[in-house]
Amino acid sequence: MDDIGGNDDGDDGDMELYDLRVVVDRIEGRSVCGMEVGDCFTLENSAHLRLPDGEHFCVYALASVLPFLAAKQRDLAEGDWLARDTLFSCPDPEERLVMRVERTRRRRMNSADLT
Repeated sequence: MDDIGGNDDGDDGDMELYDLRVVVDRIEGRSVCGMEVGDCFTLENSAHLRLPDGEHFCVYALASVLPFLAAKQRDLAEGDWLARDTLFSCPDPEERLVMRVERTRRRRMNSADLT
């Protein structure tokens, strides 16, 4: 996959990861947790989770997408279902909140800095 946003300052790291943005794509039920379409968080530099100032993100919605984020940060094999799928659902059946995971930037990083 091509770079999205370029590499991180020309660093000669030994691995590449994508920064991600998780956005509320739609709410098909009623918003129980106070979230709205467009609410989001970003995952940068491997493990830095950031929310826009003054915003919140439902912990249950976060918990439902969290197990997939490490894989979405990496290049995946062609044909891997997770490479194609970008939508994830909150477990609350009344809310039916759907989140979209987007790759925003590809970073070259040193694995020694992360372990």
